[in-house]
Amino acid sequence: MKKWAPIIILAAAQFVMVLDTTVMNVAISNVVADLDTSVSQVQLAITLYTLVMAALMLIGGKLGDILGRRRTFAIGLGIYAAGSLTTALSPNIGVLLFGWSGLEGIGAALVIPAIASLTAGNYQGRDRAIAYGVIGAMAAVGVAAGPLIGGFVTEAASWRWVFAGEVVIIAGILFTVRMVGDVAREGRKPKLDLVGAALSAAGMALVVLGILRAPQWGLIRPKGALEIAGTEITPLGFSAVPFLVLAGFGLLVAFSRWTERRERRGKDPLLRLDLLRVLQLRAGLSMLAAQQLILNGIFFILPLYLQVVLGKDALETGVQILPISIAMLISVAVAQRLATRISPRRIVRIGLCAMLGAAIVLMASIDVELNGVWFSIGLALFGVGIGMLASQLGNVIMSSVGPERASETGGLQGTAQNLGASLGTAMIGAVLLAGLAASAQKAIEEDPAISGPVKERVSEATAAGIEFVPSSEVHAAVREAGVPPRQADAITAHYADSQLFALKEAFAAAALFVGIGFLFTRRLPNQPLAGPSEGEASRPEPGAA
Repeated sequence: MKKWAPIIILAAAQFVMVLDTTVMNVAISNVVADLDTSVSQVQLAITLYTLVMAALMLIGGKLGDILGRRRTFAIGLGIYAAGSLTTALSPNIGVLLFGWSGLEGIGAALVIPAIASLTAGNYQGRDRAIAYGVIGAMAAVGVAAGPLIGGFVTEAASWRWVFAGEVVIIAGILFTVRMVGDVAREGRKPKLDLVGAALSAAGMALVVLGILRAPQWGLIRPKGALEIAGTEITPLGFSAVPFLVLAGFGLLVAFSRWTERRERRGKDPLLRLDLLRVLQLRAGLSMLAAQQLILNGIFFILPLYLQVVLGKDALETGVQILPISIAMLISVAVAQRLATRISPRRIVRIGLCAMLGAAIVLMASIDVELNGVWFSIGLALFGVGIGMLASQLGNVIMSSVGPERASETGGLQGTAQNLGASLGTAMIGAVLLAGLAASAQKAIEEDPAISGPVKERVSEATAAGIEFVPSSEVHAAVREAGVPPRQADAITAHYADSQLFALKEAFAAAALFVGIGFLFTRRLPNQPLAGPSEGEASRPEPGAA
């Protein structure tokens, strides 16, 4: 038991780190009512939480080298606990933004890279592969179990108790943190590159902000435009999104040039760029980002179908997606046994096949009434696929370099996770809302039972896009606008049909991304991976400088 105590402690921290977003997603309506705010403000909090984590992840990894990995882990947990307590007690949305989006985001940026590096430092060989499988499984289970936990606690008491419970769990982790062996630093203590930190944080923040706000502001054409001091920002008549993303990439290019300059002068960079030339590391990071894209995309769709279309509450939603968690845990255990005989490449490909089948089954099962058997089969297949990937990718990434570079690699891993999650929510969300708008507008336009003036009013009202809301709300809004009852019924029916069509399109897009994911598997190790082959795994791509 003593041998596995560190991974139990680290896995508990990993679970807490990924629990918040899924809890907040199913509790949005309760938070809105409790804090007397709006859905858009709560969505802003969710966006900023991801934004802060993504922006600071590389800095968090570097601080592990400077302060010590276990100390950074403990400091991050302390900040995170302070944020959780602030969130639990928040009287308004401003305090929630400070506690959840700010403090918890900063804490997570310190903790997540430390988890990866401490796992590498506490285990070797096959034990390390098992440990990373456990960490990956806990991250995925946190995403899958979040709606169940959040739904149950929200319906039974209040969403605040979830965050209060996190404080208790973190206190327990901090009490036992000395059971986790620290990783000795080799050589002199590095210094933090403040300019590089600013460039990387600003670049990542702009890229992630642009990606996350694309469904609200429009990808190219402005929709719900960015506003500053009451003025809509539409550069050259376009959405602000592509300009934010391009500006972010520009800052990241500047970060790369600045880093190269510091390395030439023998100074400590925030991130040594030769890491990005390690083939196994690049493949693992790409696959991890793809996994997070698909995972968060699917988890964006599922609550909408279950809650908005079928009318289930937060608890019922959590119970309904329980097959994912169960299948995932079984899949991780099986994959870890297979890992001694089968390469990560093959296991990941098996997982992708399961996820592809899941997307197809879920797409086929979408209807006005829940097809319980096939829906559960699709969820179980998805859990199998995610479990297969989660059991392998952490070890693939962290085994690609020696333990002395684990903090930097952990920062890159956290960055890939957040980028993938942001892309999944934004891209699948954009497909869903675009499909809903196009289908509804076309059906209404082609319906002879709807008069010309009503069609014009609907077209004007939906020009900036359509929200995914219960069809009853659409019917009420149309009637308030003075549309005659029969035409209002027809518009509502078209909207409801378009919701199902848009959901099917979104699952089809998820299936497409799974197919693209196969392209990232080509560079994954083709032999069983017990642990780091430091002499070979750290070798840069041939021909790299």
